[in-house]
Amino acid sequence: MNPTMTFVATGDSFITRRLPSVKGERFTGVSSLIQKADVRFTNLEVTAHHFEGTPSALSGGTWAIAQPEVLKDIKDYGFNMLAWANNHTLDYLYDGLKATVKYLDQYGFIHAGVGQNLAEASQIKYMETASGRVALIAATSTFHEFWLAGEQRPDMKGRPGINPLRYQANHIVSAEKMDQLRAIADTVYINAQQNMSKKEGFLAASDSNVFQFGKYCFQTGESEGLTTTPHEADMQRMLDRIDEAKRQADYVLVSIHAHEMEGDAKDKPAEFLKTFARKCIDQGANAIIGHGPHIVRGIEIYKNRPIFYSLGNFIFQNDTVTHLPADFYEKYGLGHDDNISDAFDKRSGNETRGLGTDPKVWSSVIPYWTMENGDLKELVLHPIEIGYGQPRYRRGWPNLTADTQVLENIQLLSAPFGTRIEIERNIGKVIIC
Repeated sequence: MNPTMTFVATGDSFITRRLPSVKGERFTGVSSLIQKADVRFTNLEVTAHHFEGTPSALSGGTWAIAQPEVLKDIKDYGFNMLAWANNHTLDYLYDGLKATVKYLDQYGFIHAGVGQNLAEASQIKYMETASGRVALIAATSTFHEFWLAGEQRPDMKGRPGINPLRYQANHIVSAEKMDQLRAIADTVYINAQQNMSKKEGFLAASDSNVFQFGKYCFQTGESEGLTTTPHEADMQRMLDRIDEAKRQADYVLVSIHAHEMEGDAKDKPAEFLKTFARKCIDQGANAIIGHGPHIVRGIEIYKNRPIFYSLGNFIFQNDTVTHLPADFYEKYGLGHDDNISDAFDKRSGNETRGLGTDPKVWSSVIPYWTMENGDLKELVLHPIEIGYGQPRYRRGWPNLTADTQVLENIQLLSAPFGTRIEIERNIGKVIIC
């Protein structure tokens, strides 16, 4: 019999500033809620070090770095368990990864999803609580290809990186449109290099039922659109870890960082994510904690266990990193005479575009839930606001709010999953059947 255990989880903690030395009511209210739970999870979406790594040629958007002392602030909020497999993990390459591991260990965090090789990156991390033992497994589906952790061989060491959840995306079109695609490909030679690589053995032959147009895969079918499925080996690796963890812990949490969406609807998860989450619970996971798109998505109660498809942001300070590499400046036509403020002004169009202008980015929820004997008994959603409309150097800290708009949004997004949420005063209560 699994004991009764309480959980709190948040989405992305993109923290680049220190908390004030004198913490106010905003901090106290949020921290008090978090510290009530046995298990307290967040996703760390920055590397934390003193520029001990080299900036990568590619980043997750902003080269995410913060001084290691911000980990003390994460600790002060009450978090004791975190994931950091995401699209920023290798913003400062392998040295940045190694340094972040050092500081995470130094501050005593249980952290998962990243390692010196694939075995480490996919490793189960365990935490002992007064109520029992909990396991954490973390992965990301959003990353640059060279960020994948490499598997060890008897004769070759592995590669540092993230625990990946890759996926296959097939674009379904009519036979007529497929003929047009093939004709265009032959005309503009978009597949020429790819075909030569296959001929010379540098690239494996592809499925004969799939036509590759550049890097995109197409198939003919009656129902046109996009289908996505989890990568078979990555899915199986996650299931194997869950199978192991459920025999070694009272509860198993799975963290997944995923920007991928359904069609062009950012607030809806891609098909492969729904497949992935449900298979994880089928295998024995007790909760799936999603994050990544910087806005909330719906909640599904599957086999009496919660799937949070995205918890949005908790701390969001991507516009107050102190330094950026030349690549960022060049992207926006800036040079050596320009500074960090110029760079952020240019990217945001002086705060007229981008994430800073989207109110949904600056509101979210903190779920607090109770599980008993492996099943969900209670789930309450506490809305937070993160500073929409404030200057970029002020916004980004969470604050409990009485505004229920984000709860109403989650109500709508969760309804297609059969999840009912009642709003009572300023909290949301998920109806457990």
